[in-house]
Amino acid sequence: MRFLLLPFFIFLNLALLAQCRTFRISSKGDTLNCVDFKGLKQGKWFVQMPKLRGEPGYEEEGEYKNDRKEGTWRRYNLMGDLLAMENYKWGNKHGKSVYFTIDGIEHEENWRALNPDKAYDTIDVADIKDPNKFEKVIIKTDGSSLKHGIWKYYNPLTGSVINTEEYFLDKLKTPDDSTADTTIAATLKSTKNNVSVKKDSTATKIKPKEVLEFEKKNAGKKKVKVLDGSIKH
Repeated sequence: MRFLLLPFFIFLNLALLAQCRTFRISSKGDTLNCVDFKGLKQGKWFVQMPKLRGEPGYEEEGEYKNDRKEGTWRRYNLMGDLLAMENYKWGNKHGKSVYFTIDGIEHEENWRALNPDKAYDTIDVADIKDPNKFEKVIIKTDGSSLKHGIWKYYNPLTGSVINTEEYFLDKLKTPDDSTADTTIAATLKSTKNNVSVKKDSTATKIKPKEVLEFEKKNAGKKKVKVLDGSIKH
């Protein structure tokens, strides 16, 4: 079976090489660091950065799709210790990213990538009272990533959580944000990128103070016809 699959993998590798203007071949025979004929990075990449101006060097590996990072990328120090696992979409951080020290996990982040190919993006936001109900938040994109979700900070030696933060579209949620509406309203007010919010519920009309006082005073009384000066025959 192994020998039957070998020609297939050779053919697949040759097809990939035909798309690459420049590339490298790993010790395992994999095609790495492909740059296609449009000058775009494609496929698996392995990058080495030496020490520079006092900054420690590192190595990282992952995949590119049309010159943008895609999927899981891993970063190591020059001794081979894992420093970070980051997830990407459209070249921006998306989902969970985890960072380590030599002693253990240091912190984890959650991000929401915005599609740089679209002028606007739509995000489904869960209702706090009903997790099965969503409302759509439409925002203007700038091709970046927004902090969105739970962030945790750890004691690397023990692995225990020492601090937790929660973000909603780049805004840090506070204890005052007791409802989804409060959080969304504060976010829309604090960022110019947000455009509008579509809600399922309709706003309740509030009566003027004078009307409320009149209705309270005359509650239970029989309605009286009021003359308005018009003449009726």
